[in-house]
Amino acid sequence: MFAVASWVPSTTVTFTPQSMPDQFAPLRAAVRYGLIGLVMLTVVSVGISVAAAGTPGLWGSIIGVAIGGGFVITTALSVALTTRFPASAVGALLLGGWLVKMVIALIVLVALKDADFYNRYALGLTILGALVVVLGAEVFGVVKTKVAYVDSVPAEDKTDDR
Repeated sequence: MFAVASWVPSTTVTFTPQSMPDQFAPLRAAVRYGLIGLVMLTVVSVGISVAAAGTPGLWGSIIGVAIGGGFVITTALSVALTTRFPASAVGALLLGGWLVKMVIALIVLVALKDADFYNRYALGLTILGALVVVLGAEVFGVVKTKVAYVDSVPAEDKTDDR
């Protein structure tokens, strides 16, 4: 019926789109990068604290990583684990979890107030470092994750009133 020009290649081209990450990929990336940042901070903090203060520096760093890093990581995990819950339940769980974490942190800090087996500077600087590093790593994980923003196709009988 139609003649194919001799200059047109006769190969078949197929297109297979790459699969896109699901909508929860940014949360998983945030937790993953947060944990990686926390491990790196632990190594650096322990090394510096032990060099500066010896064994008390080691204990201060370990406790600081547990308090600061645990505080932030558990928030990201809470968000990631409650993604399929209703919004009101997520809000209640996050607020309740935050209150529990605050009470635990206060109890630990009050219990450590008179203890002398740890270095206070190592503890304080490691908590601050953990908050900054883990939050920064989580933000990096969320920002760098590619997720498609696509709405569903409207039904045939629906019209766009523009």
